[in-house]
Amino acid sequence: MKIRILGCSGGIGDGRHTTTLLLDHDILLDAGTGAMSLSRDELARIDHVFLTHSHLDHILSLPLLLDSVAGERGHPLTVHAIPEVLQILRDHLFNWHIWPDFTRIPTPEAPFLHFQPIRVGETVRLGTRELTPIPANHVVPAVGYLMRDTRASLLFSGDTASHDALWECANAQPDLENLIVECSFADALADIARASKHYCPQTLAPDMARLKPGPAVWITHLKPGGEAEIMAQLSAACRDRPRALQEGMAFEV
Repeated sequence: MKIRILGCSGGIGDGRHTTTLLLDHDILLDAGTGAMSLSRDELARIDHVFLTHSHLDHILSLPLLLDSVAGERGHPLTVHAIPEVLQILRDHLFNWHIWPDFTRIPTPEAPFLHFQPIRVGETVRLGTRELTPIPANHVVPAVGYLMRDTRASLLFSGDTASHDALWECANAQPDLENLIVECSFADALADIARASKHYCPQTLAPDMARLKPGPAVWITHLKPGGEAEIMAQLSAACRDRPRALQEGMAFEV
């Protein structure tokens, strides 16, 4: 499975795009503004969207994607998410007030959009590809994902503050080659990080010290303008220096 980073910023501006990963040609992991870089042909090939949570920077492209290509597809787009996230989408996005309810058009029997609930710890298999939601610690119900194919695995934290499950999961994977973990704010904004349940260097560094040697660590969701300071603080505090995730990067698992 090839994983392309379409967006990995904590905001927009100056070419930044928010969280979107493209798995092969047919799966999106989150649907932030990064999906807007895809052509219409590429958008039409997306069959599955796995969401970490309901915040706007992770779902912004979803309604626009449907509006752009749903009529050209022969089957619904399936959105996989925990039940709490799907309920938020029903209540606050696909509700006819913000956007049409694509789960009921063109007809309820043959809609453009299908919601598929998933559960933490239960693996979804699509051919040889496996995606397993793991717990996250955020201000809304949220998950990360362990992604695996025949060669290796990659772990994506999603938006989260400190919690044991992420590191326990990472250390339990003998084939883990890459860990993508968020760190949104510099230490000067630790109060904001704490209130919004995001990592900052002073909370991420001790957790990273628990990670067994092996996987490369990539930092995502850096807030615009704070990238250099966050990475400098992490480099000073961490035994193994993590690297900043960049749009356009690709991983093989």
